[in-house]
Amino acid sequence: MKKFVILGGGYGGMRMLQRLLPNALPNDVEITLVDRAPYHSLKTEFYALAAGTISDQHVRVSFPDEPRLNIKYGTIVNIDLQNNLVHFEDGSTLSYDDLVIGLGCEDKYHNVPGAPEHTYSIQSIDQSRATYQTLNNLPPHGVVSIVGAGLSGVELASELSESRPDLTIKLFDRGALILSAFPERLSNYVQKWFVENGVEIVSKANITRVEENKLYNHDEEIYSDAIVWTAGIQPSKVVRNLDVEKDPQGRVILTPHHNIPNNEHVYVLGDCASLPHAPSAQLAEGQAEQIVQVLLSRWKGEQPPELSTIKLKGVLGSLGKKHGFGLLAERPITGRVARLLKSGLLWMYKHHNG
Repeated sequence: MKKFVILGGGYGGMRMLQRLLPNALPNDVEITLVDRAPYHSLKTEFYALAAGTISDQHVRVSFPDEPRLNIKYGTIVNIDLQNNLVHFEDGSTLSYDDLVIGLGCEDKYHNVPGAPEHTYSIQSIDQSRATYQTLNNLPPHGVVSIVGAGLSGVELASELSESRPDLTIKLFDRGALILSAFPERLSNYVQKWFVENGVEIVSKANITRVEENKLYNHDEEIYSDAIVWTAGIQPSKVVRNLDVEKDPQGRVILTPHHNIPNNEHVYVLGDCASLPHAPSAQLAEGQAEQIVQVLLSRWKGEQPPELSTIKLKGVLGSLGKKHGFGLLAERPITGRVARLLKSGLLWMYKHHNG
């Protein structure tokens, strides 16, 4: 039996399981999924978990209950590419014939002193739970500083402003206008929403250091009861430690078939992979679809197919429970329609995968 191992039950890992089980997996291949948790977490909704507007159960989806799927729970500390072994924190190992690495990302602190020690995160479900406890235990009129006004920071700030309207929320952004990667119309719409809802936007920010309950913007001290970091991501530490070629962001350089150069048995998926687009759940799923095509061909002893460029349908963001924004087929949309679309897609995802 060939041993096929998937590291990480994220969006890409779930899509691969969906495509291979129950009938597409060859009879001579056994599949093992490795994860720390006994469920798939909806990372795109961690901002709402941290803000206290949805429950923990809302962001969990069970892994498939299939007789041909083995699941190993544990924390990975190292991948030995020379000997085809995955090493775990408890000292155990797992061998593989084909491997997909989809271990996600961590916060990137850009060497800002004190940021790892004195800020909260929404990168994992455990971190989001801790952030929820802190934010929702703050006294009335507490000050929350959110560093980073990308999609995660914007969604957290807007959700928290509805969940705890008594709080003073400051959103720090390096640019002159938030969501600079989006069309200016969308940026202006979101900026206007924040002004109308009492969220303070601090533009052209430069966070120079962080201390307990203190944020320094251009070395100016700003008191904060809680500081949440959403100002960048990097691949997981296990991937950063791999001795393979990486791009300037630390993501693994791959062949057009998504495997490591000179090793057609190791694939890298999602936030850890160097791809033309910014990391996203949608991109990870698209990549997973293509890796499944490649694997099925190689398991049959055939040459893998030529793969087309992964096409993204768009992006949607929320502004609380009633408003949103996004790009669909490069067309900007705002307001209730955008929010309803995002809610509908989330329902469909949970219903289909659950």
